Amino acid sequence: MNKVKLLHSKRVYAGKISIRKDEFILQDKKIQKEIVEHSPSVGLVPIIDYSNILLITQYRHPAKRTLLEIPAGKIEYGETKEQAARRELYEETGYAGTLSFLTKWYLAPSYDTELMYIFLVTNLKKMNHKQGKDDDENIKLKKLSLKTALKKCINGEIIDCKTVAALLVYQEYIKQTDSIKNNNYKML
Repeated sequence: MNKVKLLHSKRVYAGKISIRKDEFILQDKKIQKEIVEHSPSVGLVPIIDYSNILLITQYRHPAKRTLLEIPAGKIEYGETKEQAARRELYEETGYAGTLSFLTKWYLAPSYDTELMYIFLVTNLKKMNHKQGKDDDENIKLKKLSLKTALKKCINGEIIDCKTVAALLVYQEYIKQTDSIKNNNYKML
């Protein structure tokens, strides 16, 4: 791994996200980089039954369109990733469920610090209370088969990268789980 020497870091904007400008040495070259500082976040793959998932649609102003996505959101100050996952699930879908950690990834590591934790959510239960949405959220729920959702990923109808990646990870998780179950069954 290459050694990096930070020369200077300056915050140029502070708000719900912050922007800093770093100057560092990498492979004997002086590099300047603008970096978005973003809280860690959670993404959820809610499973209605083995092969159906619950997605949401919401308008995303930077994309200037409504996107089909997994429920997701940032981890608030003082929350654990599990607490944030439960809160986001409830706020965006009105459901509660059992969380299982799947994986984590950076969403845009070339310029952004946001690390997202992905959870599988099973045993979904609709809660009596209304969804508690953020001001900019106009969320609608959409139930899809995993097969249909994956087709939408491949044909470009789902263009949100966290959703595409999470659904592909879930598909692989199913394959591995089925393989383990089949091997255990053969051993009996």
